[in-house]
Amino acid sequence: MLSPLPSGHAALDRELPGGGWPRGTLTELLGAHPGIGELQLVLPALAALTAQGRRVAWLAPPHLPYAPALAAAGLDLACLVVVRAPGRRDALWAAEQALRAGSCHALLAWLHSPGYNELRRLSLAAATGVRPCVFLFRPPAAAATPSPASLRLALEPAAAGLGVSFLKRRGAAPGASLLVPLRTPAHALGRTAFPLPASGDAGGARRLGVPLHA
Repeated sequence: MLSPLPSGHAALDRELPGGGWPRGTLTELLGAHPGIGELQLVLPALAALTAQGRRVAWLAPPHLPYAPALAAAGLDLACLVVVRAPGRRDALWAAEQALRAGSCHALLAWLHSPGYNELRRLSLAAATGVRPCVFLFRPPAAAATPSPASLRLALEPAAAGLGVSFLKRRGAAPGASLLVPLRTPAHALGRTAFPLPASGDAGGARRLGVPLHA
């Protein structure tokens, strides 16, 4: 079994089961809106993966990731790919295919209102192949719905970093919370990114992987 991937945040690793982000399962990050620091929470782990030549996929992000900010955070841009998905079904299809193909060691996905059965399919797909870290960015309302994710975190912006509350985690009761200091301002990526253009091609998610370059 693969050991968890260290998050790069000492305070967070002390609370995460095994001391890092789980692999081969789903992690849900629930925040009110993009740009509160949710990406900075995962960037150190992604930088570690790309330093080993591991691929990281971004699926249907609300904004095109800002390449200079990611490079400054230590990510190798040659290992990043952005997948555009014009519709809900396209995004779910692309996520499952990427996981089953073993084409990435981390997947960041912004999915529109996935149901439990759809999440279950993604969870099963994540448990195959290279067993990647899978981060699903969802709104706070998702906390009221069941999920097969092994880790669910509620995120709140804070002056000194990001407030993290554990809604679900393996081997420990939920309810713990902590403040994770961020190395960069919480708005850095959200402010400098720009909206990802929509595509009228219904098959876009099936064929379009956009390498990310500075």
